[in-house]
Amino acid sequence: MYQYVLAIHIIFVVCWMAGLFYMVRLFIYHTEAQDKPEPARTILSEQFTVMEKKLWWIITTPSMYLVVIAGATMLNLNPGLWKMPWLHVKLLFVVVLITYHYICQHKMKQMAGGIFNWTSTQLRLWNELATILLFAIVFLVVLKSAVNWIFGVVGIILFSLILMSAVKVYKYFREKK
Repeated sequence: MYQYVLAIHIIFVVCWMAGLFYMVRLFIYHTEAQDKPEPARTILSEQFTVMEKKLWWIITTPSMYLVVIAGATMLNLNPGLWKMPWLHVKLLFVVVLITYHYICQHKMKQMAGGIFNWTSTQLRLWNELATILLFAIVFLVVLKSAVNWIFGVVGIILFSLILMSAVKVYKYFREKK
C-alpha cells in the first residue's frame, strides 16, 4: 500500500510544481501586458486572469492538497519516518512551499483586481524560489541526510546565486533588444 501512496505523492508533486512554475510565468506575462496600449492591455489582462484562475483552482491547488494527503498517509503507514532527522527538514521546506503557494494565490487575486506591485524581474526571481525549494526537498528525500546540512545550505546558496545571475543576464539581453 505504501508504494501506491508514494507513487500518488510523486505524481501530484509534479503536478503541483508544474502549476506553481506556470502560474508565476503567467504572472510575468500578465504584468508585462500592463505596458501594452489599449485595447490589448485589457484583452490580455482578462485572458491571463481566466488562465490563472483555471490553472490555480483546477490543477495547482487540488494537487497541493493531494500531495499533503498522500504525504500524511505515508507518515501514518510508516510512523518510523518521524524518527528521521531529514524528514523534519523536508517538512520545514514543505511548509515554506505551502506558504509560497498561498502568497501566489494572493498575487493572483491582486492582479485580477488590477494591482500589479511586483515587476516582471521580481516575479522571475520569485519563480526561482520554487525551484530552490524543489531542489532542497528532492535532495533531502533522495540522500536522506540532514547531517550534511551545511553542505546543503552552501549548495542552495550557490545555486540561488547562479539562478539570480541568470535572471539578471536574461534581463540585460532582453532589454538590449
